[in-house]
Amino acid sequence: MRTFVFLIIVLISGAFAGTIHGVVNFVIVEPYLDQAIGIENQNLFASGEEKDTPEFWVEYEGYRVWQKSGQILAGTILGTSIGALFGIIFALSRNSLPGNNDVKKAVVLSGIMWFTLFLIPFLKYPANPPTVGDPETVILRSILYLSFIAISGFGALAFYKLSKKFQNNRKLVVLIGYGVFISVAFFAMPENPDEITAPMDLVNEFRIVSFLGVTSFWVSIGLILGFFWNRLGPHKETTTSYN
Repeated sequence: MRTFVFLIIVLISGAFAGTIHGVVNFVIVEPYLDQAIGIENQNLFASGEEKDTPEFWVEYEGYRVWQKSGQILAGTILGTSIGALFGIIFALSRNSLPGNNDVKKAVVLSGIMWFTLFLIPFLKYPANPPTVGDPETVILRSILYLSFIAISGFGALAFYKLSKKFQNNRKLVVLIGYGVFISVAFFAMPENPDEITAPMDLVNEFRIVSFLGVTSFWVSIGLILGFFWNRLGPHKETTTSYN
């Protein structure tokens, strides 16, 4: 393994995929955030917690401009960190992944990680806009979500390790075993403690665009890392000849 080439591929792939994710979020998610925060502001005015004054809107607009301007940079940074994890897992599992080239292998791995680390947790705890959720339960909700990601991810890893001990039908064993395991965990995990009070049209549309935003990252990281890996071959050892 050529370490320097590997690091460059991993970092660039993660940064590119994260940037794509940030751009997608900026384009399709931010409008729904504006709607949700607008409802939240109106609730604050109605309850008397805030006053509808020019000073409030100046401060609010300044905060939103700062928040939006950092959207793409935040995606790039997050993508780089997750890309590093993806690259390490790809390097370790590359030889056992299906596909006749590294692009296909990387896309398969990104699909597996999308399914186990995002889709399954998303189905249990779907994304909600800012106006949904009690601020006092944010820590509990974060713990539940991150715990389920860990359960799903480590569960998939455990069944993958177990599958190596079987000679025949190992894919079937992995799928059935993981399916039963994650189904039990899915129903055993507590439900989201917050009641949804926002308009369901807004909530459902926000969930759809959030789903598309995260999916864009996993599709991008698989294609980009696979392309660079296929072209540069960091797994190939260099040979030096002497005359």
